[in-house]
Amino acid sequence: MGHRSPTTRSPLPPRHGVDAAWARFPDHAPWPTIGEALAATYPEHRERFRRRLANAEIVDDHGVPVHASQPLVRGMTLFYYRDLAPEAPVPFEVTVLHQDEHLVVADKPHFLASMPRGRHVIESATVRLRTRLDLPHLTPVHRLDRPTAGVLLLAAHPGARAPYQRMFAERRVTKKYLAVAPRVPGVEVQQAVRDRIVKHPGERRAIRQPGTVNAITHIEQAEALVNGLALYHLRPETGRTHQLRVHLSMLGAPIVGDDLYPTIRERADDDFTNPLQLLAAEIAFTDPFTGRPRSFRSTRALEHAR
Repeated sequence: MGHRSPTTRSPLPPRHGVDAAWARFPDHAPWPTIGEALAATYPEHRERFRRRLANAEIVDDHGVPVHASQPLVRGMTLFYYRDLAPEAPVPFEVTVLHQDEHLVVADKPHFLASMPRGRHVIESATVRLRTRLDLPHLTPVHRLDRPTAGVLLLAAHPGARAPYQRMFAERRVTKKYLAVAPRVPGVEVQQAVRDRIVKHPGERRAIRQPGTVNAITHIEQAEALVNGLALYHLRPETGRTHQLRVHLSMLGAPIVGDDLYPTIRERADDDFTNPLQLLAAEIAFTDPFTGRPRSFRSTRALEHAR
């Protein structure tokens, strides 16, 4: 519950840029009352939901507060605001490169999550921009990993999300990345890397495995830097999770500052040193609303490439 979008739009507006949470109970739910249903469904948060019910902080899909002894209706969806854990403030700003009635283009810094999830909710580009731009339904149409900086597209309203997402699904977007990694003979030549990458739920790292190719990265150029490093120009044809990080690591050129590949290094949430040297440098596409070509370039630079 609460992982997929509910069939009914939330009657509660976003608070501090964060959407209300929700719980939907199936038609066969065995509990007679709302209080019993919530206690059984979220046993580890039993007291928290008891408090919310007592304070009229849980509402139905009409925005009417419900109470613990109220009968559970089949298919009922309830909405409430989550208690947010303290987060370490990310000391870098997200920049707006472009804004129109359908689209916001952001230049995301390292260490800032793209969208609210897990331990990073308030400290995400989406929540910051929802508040700053007064766009409560602003939503990313693709994803950049929290350690990755660069160009991020966000739909300004719910109706704009699907057309922009379709561009990515149909590979009608050209993306160019820059990465600083060790200079490895054979890797710096122009080539395409094709394999299968899978990331299982709950696992921190993605893995390569035999099977149908689903991850394609074009290495277009590598500029020699000092200390045995190179600036790699990358064009991913697909968008698998951690794709560029996995591919360069697999080739023996792990990206500088990578805490996952080839080995996991633990990092505190408030450690903003040694950022991953990966930048979503440029994105180009034909706008689905205007039919015009568009191109946006990050204003950021990788510190090891300066």
